[in-house]
Order: sequence, then C-alpha cells, then structure tokens
Amino acid sequence: QVQLVESGGGLVQPGGSLRLSCAASGFPFSRYAMSWYRQAPGKERELVAAITSIGGITNYLDSVKGRFTISRDNSKNTVYLQMNSLKPEDTAVYYCNAVGRDYGREYDYWGQGTQVTVSS
Repeated sequence: QVQLVESGGGLVQPGGSLRLSCAASGFPFSRYAMSWYRQAPGKERELVAAITSIGGITNYLDSVKGRFTISRDNSKNTVYLQMNSLKPEDTAVYYCNAVGRDYGREYDYWGQGTQVTVSS
C-alpha cells in the first residue's frame, strides 16, 4: 500500500520558519523523483520544489528561491522542505508528490497535505 504522509505544518508568524516532512512507504522511494506542491484557497495547485531520485538536482518556484530548501534522505524514505523567511502568501496546504517508472509505466502518488498558515 502506497503512502505519503506529510507533517510539520502549522501556524507561524511572518519571517518565521517551518520544516515539512514527508514519510513514504509502499514503493521504491530511492528511484522516484520527489516534489512539494501547494494550493491556497481558490487558487491552482502549484509546484514549489522538486528533487531528483538521487538528490543531485533541485528545482524551485521563483518566489521561494533563496528561502526554501528541498532535501531527501533515501535511507529513511523521507523528503523535507525547509521553509525560512515565511510570508503570508506562503499560506496553503502543502502536498508531497512522488513520480517514477516501474514495469514500463509512470506512477504519480500524492499525500493528503499539511496546512501551513503564515499570519501575525
């Protein structure tokens, strides 16, 4: 059974920090690219950060560059998103995503999300 379980969300003041974690199971984590998406009320879901299966290449939404860092620990089947200098516009539900290929087919898995609220 495939599972992606996010944690670490919460309420934080502008300028504060949070670290999100996504614990994965049920698929070959080390062979999958991982990413974080977010969705605010009334808005489209957008890609925030992505990391390749080995972790050698990362990609970020322009508005979070220099503030957010994605990383992964394949020995723990976990991907992280360190978020610093948070702004109110970062408020959203953050989702963990996994993409990879097995048996000649592409698979795309999603977590249930964790709420991040940035407010004074």
